Parts: sequence; C-alpha cells; structure tokens
Amino acid sequence: MPDPTEIRLEKQRRVLIVEFDDGASFELPCEYLRKQSPSAEVRGHGLSEPILLTGKENVNIDKITPVGSYAVCLHFDDGHNTGIYSWPFLYELGANIDSYTARYDERLRAEGLK
Repeated sequence: MPDPTEIRLEKQRRVLIVEFDDGASFELPCEYLRKQSPSAEVRGHGLSEPILLTGKENVNIDKITPVGSYAVCLHFDDGHNTGIYSWPFLYELGANIDSYTARYDERLRAEGLK
C-alpha cells in the first residue's frame, strides 16, 4: 500500500488533498469524507455501506489529528470526530470516489432523499 507524502486541507474549497508516494493524488471533498466516515456512527459495526446522511453539503474540517503513523482523525465542524481514516482507507476513498459517489446518490434516490 502506498504511503502518504502530503495531506493538506483547503478549507475555503472544502477539500482535503492527499498525495501518495506512488504518484496518486486525490482531492476529497469534506462532504464526501463526512458521508463515508469509517466511524461506527456512520458504518455501524461491520456494515459494508455507510448510513445515508443528508444536509452535509457545507460541512468542513476544523482540525486534522494524526493517529500514530497510520491514520488521521478528521474533526468536522458539525461535531463529528470519531472516524479514524487510515492511509489505505483514504487511498480507497480517492481511487473509488466516482463509483462510491454514484452508489451513494443511487441509494439516496431509492429512499426518496434526493
């Protein structure tokens, strides 16, 4: 698994940029990161897909806290701060942003939420 070389928050754009040593670079919107949080609050215990969240369009990240050398904790301005985003998880979110976003939107539509 590639290691991160840079993690940078562009707060005004509401985007977290994560670069890896294999050359991959991902611009991850804060809304996307919040909706895909690995926390038990969002994923439950062992659920493969996150619960559906709405009203997170303007969410931002207030603070990024390192967790050892393997992850970060993202502190969102809506009070959510329990997800530990490991480097492999952030890489996965970046590599699959289009398909994960499409699937999430599909689920929202199926529930009449979009």
